[in-house]
Amino acid sequence: MTDTENTTAPSRRALIGWGGAGLALGAAAAGGTVAMTRTGDDITPTAADAGAAVEFHGTHQAGIATPVQDRLHFAAFDVTTDDRAEFVQMLKDWTAAARRMTAGKAVGEGAYGGLAEAPPDDTGEALGLKPSRLTLTIGFGPSLFTKFDLAGRRPEALVDLPQFAGDNLDKNRSGGDLCIQACADDPQVAVHAIRNLARIGFGKVVIRWSQLGFGKTSSTTPDAQTPRNLMGFKDGTRNIAGTETDRLKKFVWADGKDADWMAGGSYLVARRIRMHIETWDRTSLQEQEDVFGRDKGEGAPVGKAKERDKPFLPAMKPDAHVRLAHPDSNGGATILRRGYSFTDGTDGLGRLDAGLFFLAYQKDVREGFIRIQRHLSTDALNEYIQHVGSAVFAVPPGVRDQDDWWGSTLFSKEA
Repeated sequence: MTDTENTTAPSRRALIGWGGAGLALGAAAAGGTVAMTRTGDDITPTAADAGAAVEFHGTHQAGIATPVQDRLHFAAFDVTTDDRAEFVQMLKDWTAAARRMTAGKAVGEGAYGGLAEAPPDDTGEALGLKPSRLTLTIGFGPSLFTKFDLAGRRPEALVDLPQFAGDNLDKNRSGGDLCIQACADDPQVAVHAIRNLARIGFGKVVIRWSQLGFGKTSSTTPDAQTPRNLMGFKDGTRNIAGTETDRLKKFVWADGKDADWMAGGSYLVARRIRMHIETWDRTSLQEQEDVFGRDKGEGAPVGKAKERDKPFLPAMKPDAHVRLAHPDSNGGATILRRGYSFTDGTDGLGRLDAGLFFLAYQKDVREGFIRIQRHLSTDALNEYIQHVGSAVFAVPPGVRDQDDWWGSTLFSKEA
Protein backbone atom coordinates (compact mmCIF):
# COMPACT_ATOMS: atom_id res chain seq x y z
CA MET A 1 0.00 0.00 0.00
CA THR A 2 1.45 3.35 -0.98
CA ASP A 3 0.91 6.85 0.31
CA THR A 4 -0.36 7.97 -3.07
CA GLU A 5 -3.48 5.84 -3.00
CA ASN A 6 -6.74 7.67 -3.42
CA THR A 7 -8.87 8.82 -0.52
CA THR A 8 -12.27 7.74 -1.77
CA ALA A 9 -14.64 6.15 0.72
CA PRO A 10 -14.13 2.39 1.02
CA SER A 11 -16.60 0.09 -0.69
CA ARG A 12 -19.37 -1.74 1.12
CA ARG A 13 -17.51 -5.03 0.70
CA ALA A 14 -14.46 -3.52 2.36
CA LEU A 15 -16.59 -2.64 5.33
CA ILE A 16 -17.65 -6.22 6.00
CA GLY A 17 -14.49 -6.64 8.04
CA TRP A 18 -15.46 -3.70 10.23
CA GLY A 19 -18.40 -5.72 11.52
CA GLY A 20 -20.52 -4.38 14.30
CA ALA A 21 -17.75 -2.46 16.02
CA GLY A 22 -18.17 0.98 17.50
CA LEU A 23 -19.96 2.62 20.39
CA ALA A 24 -23.38 1.83 21.74
CA LEU A 25 -24.34 5.46 21.43
CA GLY A 26 -26.67 7.65 19.41
CA ALA A 27 -26.00 9.55 16.23
CA ALA A 28 -26.35 11.87 13.20
CA ALA A 29 -25.23 13.79 10.15
CA ALA A 30 -27.29 13.52 7.04
CA GLY A 31 -29.23 16.30 5.34
CA GLY A 32 -28.73 20.03 5.46
CA THR A 33 -27.40 21.81 2.44
CA VAL A 34 -26.61 25.34 3.59
CA ALA A 35 -22.83 25.80 3.50
CA MET A 36 -20.60 27.88 5.73
CA THR A 37 -17.40 29.14 4.18
CA ARG A 38 -14.01 28.93 5.85
CA THR A 39 -11.06 31.11 4.93
CA GLY A 40 -8.30 29.32 6.77
CA ASP A 41 -8.41 31.16 10.07
CA ASP A 42 -12.13 31.04 10.69
CA ILE A 43 -15.51 30.63 9.11
CA THR A 44 -18.21 33.16 8.36
CA PRO A 45 -21.08 32.27 10.69
CA THR A 46 -23.83 32.59 8.08
CA ALA A 47 -26.99 30.55 8.38
CA ALA A 48 -25.84 28.96 11.63
CA ASP A 49 -29.40 28.54 12.81
CA ALA A 50 -30.27 26.59 9.68
CA GLY A 51 -27.99 23.68 10.59
CA ALA A 52 -25.31 24.79 8.15
CA ALA A 53 -22.30 22.77 7.06
CA VAL A 54 -18.76 23.97 7.86
CA GLU A 55 -16.21 23.66 5.04
CA PHE A 56 -13.96 20.69 5.77
CA HIS A 57 -10.94 21.80 3.70
CA GLY A 58 -8.61 24.63 4.64
CA THR A 59 -5.15 25.71 5.71
CA HIS A 60 -6.05 24.86 9.31
CA GLN A 61 -8.38 22.21 10.64
CA ALA A 62 -11.90 23.33 11.41
CA GLY A 63 -12.89 23.11 15.07
CA ILE A 64 -10.14 25.36 16.38
CA ALA A 65 -10.85 28.98 15.43
CA THR A 66 -14.31 27.99 14.16
CA PRO A 67 -17.20 29.65 16.04
CA VAL A 68 -17.78 27.31 18.97
CA GLN A 69 -20.74 24.95 18.65
CA ASP A 70 -22.92 23.98 21.59
CA ARG A 71 -22.15 20.25 21.84
CA LEU A 72 -19.06 18.06 22.00
CA HIS A 73 -18.09 14.41 21.75
CA PHE A 74 -14.37 13.97 22.31
CA ALA A 75 -12.67 10.59 21.98
CA ALA A 76 -9.08 9.48 22.56
CA PHE A 77 -7.92 6.32 20.79
CA ASP A 78 -5.11 3.80 21.23
CA VAL A 79 -3.55 2.25 18.14
CA THR A 80 -3.79 -1.55 18.07
CA THR A 81 -2.08 -2.27 14.75
CA ASP A 82 1.66 -2.24 14.11
CA ASP A 83 1.16 -2.11 10.34
CA ARG A 84 2.01 1.41 9.18
CA ALA A 85 0.33 0.99 5.79
CA GLU A 86 -2.85 -0.26 7.44
CA PHE A 87 -2.87 2.70 9.83
CA VAL A 88 -2.27 5.20 7.01
CA GLN A 89 -5.14 3.69 5.04
CA MET A 90 -7.37 4.10 8.10
CA LEU A 91 -6.46 7.81 8.24
CA LYS A 92 -7.47 8.10 4.58
CA ASP A 93 -10.73 6.25 5.24
CA TRP A 94 -11.41 8.46 8.25
CA THR A 95 -10.79 11.56 6.15
CA ALA A 96 -13.21 10.39 3.47
CA ALA A 97 -15.87 9.70 6.12
CA ALA A 98 -15.25 13.01 7.89
CA ARG A 99 -15.49 14.89 4.60
CA ARG A 100 -18.93 13.39 3.99
CA MET A 101 -20.29 13.69 7.53
CA THR A 102 -19.31 17.36 7.90
CA ALA A 103 -21.13 18.02 4.63
CA GLY A 104 -24.26 16.36 5.99
CA LYS A 105 -23.88 13.17 3.94
CA ALA A 106 -23.94 9.55 5.01
CA VAL A 107 -20.71 7.56 5.18
CA GLY A 108 -19.89 5.59 2.02
CA GLU A 109 -22.96 4.22 0.29
CA GLY A 110 -25.28 5.02 3.16
CA ALA A 111 -27.31 3.27 5.83
CA TYR A 112 -29.58 1.13 3.66
CA GLY A 113 -30.14 -0.18 0.15
CA GLY A 114 -26.94 -2.17 -0.13
CA LEU A 115 -26.06 -5.82 0.29
CA ALA A 116 -28.36 -7.44 2.81
CA GLU A 117 -25.53 -9.77 3.85
CA ALA A 118 -23.15 -6.95 4.79
CA PRO A 119 -23.26 -4.25 7.45
CA PRO A 120 -24.29 -0.88 5.97
CA ASP A 121 -21.63 1.77 5.44
CA ASP A 122 -23.38 4.20 7.79
CA THR A 123 -25.06 3.42 11.12
CA GLY A 124 -28.15 5.35 10.04
CA GLU A 125 -29.13 7.46 13.05
CA ALA A 126 -28.23 10.57 11.07
CA LEU A 127 -30.88 10.17 8.42
CA GLY A 128 -32.85 13.39 8.05
CA LEU A 129 -30.62 15.44 10.36
CA LYS A 130 -28.80 18.59 9.26
CA PRO A 131 -25.00 18.98 9.50
CA SER A 132 -25.44 21.28 12.54
CA ARG A 133 -22.03 22.91 11.92
CA LEU A 134 -20.25 19.63 12.61
CA THR A 135 -16.46 19.91 12.74
CA LEU A 136 -14.06 17.00 13.18
CA THR A 137 -10.53 17.71 14.38
CA ILE A 138 -7.77 15.10 14.70
CA GLY A 139 -4.70 15.17 16.94
CA PHE A 140 -1.72 12.89 17.57
CA GLY A 141 -0.57 12.11 21.12
CA PRO A 142 3.03 11.69 22.33
CA SER A 143 2.63 7.92 22.56
CA LEU A 144 1.94 7.66 18.82
CA PHE A 145 5.53 8.67 18.18
CA THR A 146 6.78 5.48 19.83
CA LYS A 147 5.14 3.58 16.95
CA PHE A 148 5.70 3.34 13.18
CA ASP A 149 9.33 4.62 13.42
CA LEU A 150 8.07 8.13 14.21
CA ALA A 151 10.36 8.91 17.16
CA GLY A 152 12.43 11.35 15.13
CA ARG A 153 9.36 13.28 14.00
CA ARG A 154 7.91 14.13 17.40
CA PRO A 155 7.73 17.93 17.71
CA GLU A 156 9.65 19.55 20.55
CA ALA A 157 6.50 21.43 21.54
CA LEU A 158 4.62 18.16 22.10
CA VAL A 159 5.85 17.64 25.63
CA ASP A 160 4.50 15.34 28.30
CA LEU A 161 2.63 17.47 30.81
CA PRO A 162 4.24 17.63 34.27
CA GLN A 163 2.39 16.83 37.47
CA PHE A 164 0.62 19.97 38.65
CA ALA A 165 -0.37 20.84 42.19
CA GLY A 166 -3.70 19.25 43.07
CA ASP A 167 -3.80 16.83 40.13
CA ASN A 168 -5.62 13.56 40.79
CA LEU A 169 -5.47 12.07 37.32
CA ASP A 170 -7.33 8.91 36.36
CA LYS A 171 -5.21 6.97 33.87
CA ASN A 172 -8.42 5.63 32.33
CA ARG A 173 -9.39 9.20 31.42
CA SER A 174 -5.96 10.36 30.29
CA GLY A 175 -3.58 10.02 27.37
CA GLY A 176 -4.18 8.45 23.99
CA ASP A 177 -2.30 7.84 20.74
CA LEU A 178 -4.67 10.11 18.85
CA CYS A 179 -7.92 11.99 19.37
CA ILE A 180 -10.98 13.15 17.48
CA GLN A 181 -12.84 16.26 18.61
CA ALA A 182 -16.39 16.34 17.24
CA CYS A 183 -18.28 19.61 17.77
CA ALA A 184 -21.81 20.31 16.56
CA ASP A 185 -25.00 22.11 17.54
CA ASP A 186 -26.84 18.77 17.71
CA PRO A 187 -25.42 16.21 20.18
CA GLN A 188 -26.61 13.34 18.01
CA VAL A 189 -24.58 14.66 15.09
CA ALA A 190 -21.40 14.77 17.18
CA VAL A 191 -21.88 11.31 18.69
CA HIS A 192 -22.76 9.79 15.32
CA ALA A 193 -19.47 11.05 13.90
CA ILE A 194 -17.36 9.48 16.64
CA ARG A 195 -19.33 6.25 16.46
CA ASN A 196 -18.76 5.86 12.74
CA LEU A 197 -15.06 6.68 12.92
CA ALA A 198 -14.63 4.15 15.75
CA ARG A 199 -16.40 1.57 13.63
CA ILE A 200 -14.22 2.27 10.61
CA GLY A 201 -11.15 1.99 12.82
CA PHE A 202 -12.09 -1.40 14.25
CA GLY A 203 -9.00 -3.61 14.32
CA LYS A 204 -6.66 -0.65 13.95
CA VAL A 205 -7.64 1.57 16.88
CA VAL A 206 -9.79 1.30 20.00
CA ILE A 207 -11.37 4.04 22.08
CA ARG A 208 -9.35 4.65 25.24
CA TRP A 209 -11.76 7.16 26.78
CA SER A 210 -14.35 9.68 25.65
CA GLN A 211 -16.24 12.68 26.95
CA LEU A 212 -19.58 14.26 26.09
CA GLY A 213 -19.90 18.00 26.59
CA PHE A 214 -22.69 20.55 26.47
CA GLY A 215 -23.05 24.27 26.90
CA LYS A 216 -19.86 25.76 25.47
CA THR A 217 -17.95 27.66 28.16
CA SER A 218 -15.86 29.81 25.81
CA SER A 219 -16.56 31.63 22.58
CA THR A 220 -14.39 32.45 19.57
CA THR A 221 -17.00 34.91 18.31
CA PRO A 222 -16.50 38.30 20.03
CA ASP A 223 -19.99 39.65 19.36
CA ALA A 224 -21.69 36.59 20.84
CA GLN A 225 -22.92 36.48 24.43
CA THR A 226 -20.19 35.16 26.71
CA PRO A 227 -21.20 31.70 27.96
CA ARG A 228 -21.25 30.69 31.62
CA ASN A 229 -19.68 27.67 33.27
CA LEU A 230 -21.43 25.42 35.79
CA MET A 231 -20.34 27.74 38.59
CA GLY A 232 -22.51 30.42 37.03
CA PHE A 233 -19.68 32.74 35.96
CA LYS A 234 -18.92 34.02 32.48
CA ASP A 235 -15.82 32.44 31.02
CA GLY A 236 -13.51 33.36 28.16
CA THR A 237 -14.34 37.07 28.03
CA ARG A 238 -11.10 37.86 26.19
CA ASN A 239 -10.70 34.54 24.41
CA ILE A 240 -8.96 34.69 21.03
CA ALA A 241 -11.56 35.33 18.32
CA GLY A 242 -11.59 33.44 15.05
CA THR A 243 -11.27 36.73 13.20
CA GLU A 244 -8.15 37.87 15.07
CA THR A 245 -5.62 36.60 12.55
CA ASP A 246 -2.69 38.34 14.23
CA ARG A 247 -3.38 36.78 17.65
CA LEU A 248 -4.02 33.39 16.06
CA LYS A 249 -0.69 33.56 14.26
CA LYS A 250 1.13 34.64 17.42
CA PHE A 251 -0.47 32.28 19.94
CA VAL A 252 -2.25 29.40 18.18
CA TRP A 253 -0.85 28.31 14.81
CA ALA A 254 2.39 26.33 14.77
CA ASP A 255 5.00 27.77 12.42
CA GLY A 256 6.76 24.46 11.74
CA LYS A 257 10.12 25.55 13.16
CA ASP A 258 10.41 22.54 15.49
CA ALA A 259 8.61 20.14 13.12
CA ASP A 260 8.02 21.10 9.50
CA TRP A 261 4.98 18.82 9.19
CA MET A 262 3.17 20.83 11.90
CA ALA A 263 3.19 24.17 10.01
CA GLY A 264 -0.39 25.45 10.13
CA GLY A 265 -1.31 23.08 12.94
CA SER A 266 -1.63 23.67 16.68
CA TYR A 267 -1.20 21.91 20.03
CA LEU A 268 -4.17 20.81 22.11
CA VAL A 269 -4.37 20.28 25.87
CA ALA A 270 -7.48 18.46 27.10
CA ARG A 271 -8.24 18.40 30.83
CA ARG A 272 -11.24 16.93 32.60
CA ILE A 273 -11.82 19.26 35.56
CA ARG A 274 -14.32 18.11 38.15
CA MET A 275 -16.12 20.82 40.10
CA HIS A 276 -17.08 20.28 43.73
CA ILE A 277 -20.55 21.55 42.94
CA GLU A 278 -22.11 20.94 46.35
CA THR A 279 -19.35 22.85 48.17
CA TRP A 280 -19.51 25.72 45.69
CA ASP A 281 -23.29 25.97 46.03
CA ARG A 282 -22.91 26.55 49.78
CA THR A 283 -20.35 29.33 49.31
CA SER A 284 -21.40 32.96 49.79
CA LEU A 285 -21.82 35.18 46.75
CA GLN A 286 -19.05 37.51 47.95
CA GLU A 287 -16.56 34.66 48.25
CA GLN A 288 -17.56 33.30 44.84
CA GLU A 289 -16.89 36.70 43.26
CA ASP A 290 -13.60 37.05 45.16
CA VAL A 291 -12.49 33.63 43.91
CA PHE A 292 -13.01 34.61 40.28
CA GLY A 293 -12.23 38.32 40.47
CA ARG A 294 -15.44 39.19 38.63
CA ASP A 295 -19.03 39.94 39.63
CA LYS A 296 -21.46 37.14 38.91
CA GLY A 297 -24.16 39.18 37.20
CA GLU A 298 -22.44 41.33 34.60
CA GLY A 299 -19.11 39.54 34.63
CA ALA A 300 -17.24 42.79 35.16
CA PRO A 301 -13.74 42.68 36.70
CA VAL A 302 -13.40 43.93 40.27
CA GLY A 303 -13.92 47.69 40.36
CA LYS A 304 -15.22 47.86 36.79
CA ALA A 305 -18.74 48.26 35.38
CA LYS A 306 -18.77 46.16 32.21
CA GLU A 307 -17.68 42.63 31.40
CA ARG A 308 -15.20 43.66 28.71
CA ASP A 309 -13.64 46.51 30.68
CA LYS A 310 -9.90 46.00 31.04
CA PRO A 311 -9.27 44.41 34.45
CA PHE A 312 -7.16 46.20 37.05
CA LEU A 313 -5.42 43.18 38.49
CA PRO A 314 -4.11 44.79 41.74
CA ALA A 315 -7.74 45.44 42.74
CA MET A 316 -8.33 41.68 42.91
CA LYS A 317 -7.26 39.39 45.71
CA PRO A 318 -3.78 37.89 45.13
CA ASP A 319 -5.24 34.42 44.63
CA ALA A 320 -8.16 35.44 42.38
CA HIS A 321 -8.48 33.22 39.32
CA VAL A 322 -8.63 36.04 36.75
CA ARG A 323 -5.59 37.74 38.27
CA LEU A 324 -3.45 34.59 38.18
CA ALA A 325 -4.61 33.41 34.74
CA HIS A 326 -4.38 36.79 32.97
CA PRO A 327 -1.66 37.13 30.28
CA ASP A 328 -0.18 40.09 32.18
CA SER A 329 0.57 37.71 35.06
CA ASN A 330 2.08 35.06 32.80
CA GLY A 331 4.57 36.88 30.60
CA GLY A 332 1.91 37.36 27.92
CA ALA A 333 1.04 33.66 27.66
CA THR A 334 -2.28 33.29 25.81
CA ILE A 335 -4.29 30.24 24.79
CA LEU A 336 -7.46 29.69 22.75
CA ARG A 337 -10.11 27.92 24.84
CA ARG A 338 -12.96 25.71 23.57
CA GLY A 339 -14.20 24.19 26.83
CA TYR A 340 -17.53 22.48 27.52
CA SER A 341 -19.53 21.68 30.62
CA PHE A 342 -20.21 18.05 31.47
CA THR A 343 -22.45 16.13 33.87
CA ASP A 344 -21.84 12.39 34.08
CA GLY A 345 -24.36 11.28 36.69
CA THR A 346 -23.27 10.95 40.32
CA ASP A 347 -20.26 9.49 42.08
CA GLY A 348 -22.12 6.96 44.23
CA LEU A 349 -22.14 9.30 47.21
CA GLY A 350 -24.92 11.53 45.95
CA ARG A 351 -22.57 14.13 44.52
CA LEU A 352 -22.76 15.28 40.92
CA ASP A 353 -19.90 14.17 38.69
CA ALA A 354 -19.85 17.47 36.85
CA GLY A 355 -17.46 20.15 35.75
CA LEU A 356 -15.50 21.56 32.83
CA PHE A 357 -13.96 19.64 29.95
CA PHE A 358 -11.19 22.11 29.21
CA LEU A 359 -9.80 22.31 25.67
CA ALA A 360 -6.99 24.75 24.90
CA TYR A 361 -5.13 25.31 21.63
CA GLN A 362 -1.73 27.00 21.48
CA LYS A 363 1.43 27.35 19.43
CA ASP A 364 3.61 25.77 22.12
CA VAL A 365 2.37 23.87 25.18
CA ARG A 366 5.44 24.90 27.17
CA GLU A 367 4.76 28.61 26.68
CA GLY A 368 0.98 28.27 26.90
CA PHE A 369 -0.84 25.87 29.17
CA ILE A 370 2.13 24.73 31.26
CA ARG A 371 3.23 28.27 32.12
CA ILE A 372 -0.31 29.34 33.04
CA GLN A 373 -1.19 26.18 34.99
CA ARG A 374 1.95 26.40 37.10
CA HIS A 375 1.02 29.96 38.03
CA LEU A 376 -2.43 28.76 39.07
CA SER A 377 -0.97 26.62 41.88
CA THR A 378 -2.16 29.21 44.43
CA ASP A 379 -5.51 29.84 42.71
CA ALA A 380 -8.40 30.18 45.19
CA LEU A 381 -10.51 28.23 42.71
CA ASN A 382 -8.48 25.09 43.46
CA GLU A 383 -10.55 24.57 46.62
CA TYR A 384 -13.56 23.90 44.41
CA ILE A 385 -12.07 21.97 41.47
CA GLN A 386 -9.76 19.07 40.73
CA HIS A 387 -8.10 17.99 37.48
CA VAL A 388 -8.97 14.31 37.03
CA GLY A 389 -8.14 13.66 33.36
CA SER A 390 -5.41 14.93 31.05
CA ALA A 391 -4.06 14.57 27.52
CA VAL A 392 -1.98 16.53 25.02
CA PHE A 393 -1.99 16.25 21.22
CA ALA A 394 -0.27 17.66 18.16
CA VAL A 395 -3.02 18.83 15.80
CA PRO A 396 -1.74 18.76 12.20
CA PRO A 397 -2.65 21.35 9.56
CA GLY A 398 -5.90 21.21 7.63
CA VAL A 399 -6.84 18.93 4.76
CA ARG A 400 -6.07 21.01 1.67
CA ASP A 401 -8.33 19.45 -0.96
CA GLN A 402 -10.11 16.29 -2.11
CA ASP A 403 -6.81 14.46 -2.61
CA ASP A 404 -5.39 15.30 0.82
CA TRP A 405 -5.98 13.41 4.07
CA TRP A 406 -5.53 13.71 7.82
CA GLY A 407 -1.89 13.35 8.80
CA SER A 408 -0.51 13.46 5.24
CA THR A 409 2.26 15.88 6.20
CA LEU A 410 3.49 13.40 8.82
CA PHE A 411 2.97 10.09 7.04
CA SER A 412 3.42 10.78 3.31
CA LYS A 413 6.69 9.44 1.93
CA GLU A 414 7.19 12.65 0.00
CA ALA A 415 6.87 14.65 3.21
